Amino acid sequence: MAPTATTFADLLDRHHGVLLDAYGVLVDGRGALPWTADVFAELARRKTPFAIVTNDASRAGDTYARRFAGYGITIAPDRFVTSGSLLPAYVRSRGLAGARACVLGTPDSEAFVRAGGAEVVPVTAGMEIDLVAVCDDSGTPFLAGIELALSAIVRAVEAGRRPALVLPNPDLVYPKGGGEYGFTAGAMALLIEAALARRLPGAGLTFDHLGKPEPHLFHAGAARLGLEPAQLVMIGDQLETDIAGAQGAGIPAALLLAGVSRWDASATISPTYLLERL
Repeated sequence: MAPTATTFADLLDRHHGVLLDAYGVLVDGRGALPWTADVFAELARRKTPFAIVTNDASRAGDTYARRFAGYGITIAPDRFVTSGSLLPAYVRSRGLAGARACVLGTPDSEAFVRAGGAEVVPVTAGMEIDLVAVCDDSGTPFLAGIELALSAIVRAVEAGRRPALVLPNPDLVYPKGGGEYGFTAGAMALLIEAALARRLPGAGLTFDHLGKPEPHLFHAGAARLGLEPAQLVMIGDQLETDIAGAQGAGIPAALLLAGVSRWDASATISPTYLLERL
């Protein structure tokens, strides 16, 4: 079914609460997008419950709140539901308390892994690991980081250990602003997986995905607002993660056309709504 062209005001009229993506919807690599302050002013005016549901695994809620405060927008830290916040439960559920973890990402990324009980080791040549978490393209050098992680995984497997591999942020690209795009954690993990398939054929070493399009973030966002999925609308800019994931979780989804993805009748993923802008 073809999506319905709509407006932000109409979405708020139709739904009890809103889930918002961060990158490409509210911010890009340079800062807040032109409409972001107005979006939160309207949500406050209507008293509409909202949560920011982001694949970003590089920032904790407090860090995000400080970032938005720098734009003159006050948002409570608990409004941010990040893929990084899923890492502590992942580490615990896999019995990885005390595990040696290689974390590609920021200090906040490392803190998420430590919160699950793992020991974060320096990303250096020769490191021995039980867990690799690819969280973000910042914090460690992009190429050097994935090369060191790849080497550590191969060493572990050749020593008879199978390390856990986790990707909280499956996004391949993000908008840097001014029409420029950057590669992020999902692209890093794809490179590592391709190299592992070549070096260790048949081992089946792939990353566990936590963020969108998996349902975990959407369920966490709905629980945070105390609403049923069908009462919400998700606003995102990427078909493969924001839109497909929301619909898989039973949440109507609006594609913001000012972001990464475009939609036409040949697309295999169709949002519920199309938004030209917020």
